[in-house]
Amino acid sequence: MEIVSENGLRIDRPLLAVTHLMQLLTYVTGFGGLLVPLVLWLTNKDRVESMDEHGKAILNFQLSLILYVVISIPAILLLGLGIITLICTGILGFVMPIVNAVRASNGESPSYFLTIPFVS
Repeated sequence: MEIVSENGLRIDRPLLAVTHLMQLLTYVTGFGGLLVPLVLWLTNKDRVESMDEHGKAILNFQLSLILYVVISIPAILLLGLGIITLICTGILGFVMPIVNAVRASNGESPSYFLTIPFVS
């Protein structure tokens, strides 16, 4: 039995949680953490309730992480502080998708720390 909201969109919290967890593919494949959630968001944003909100949050978070990594590489050579930034980025990139997958499965809005809003 499919649950449909008042606005006609399907309520699919497990799909929202899986979309957040797909970001962890970066740690396995090196590139899937941006690509797979992007495809899930683009194919389901008009069919699943809250997918647009969650997809934009994931995309903004992944783009922010990429920017932080790119900035921290020259910072290693200049100040040595880039190593700390890389470690923090790695920890945030692992923990925040899990936290937001739990939030999505509970029906809550996503909340990513230190995210630059590229897509709104």
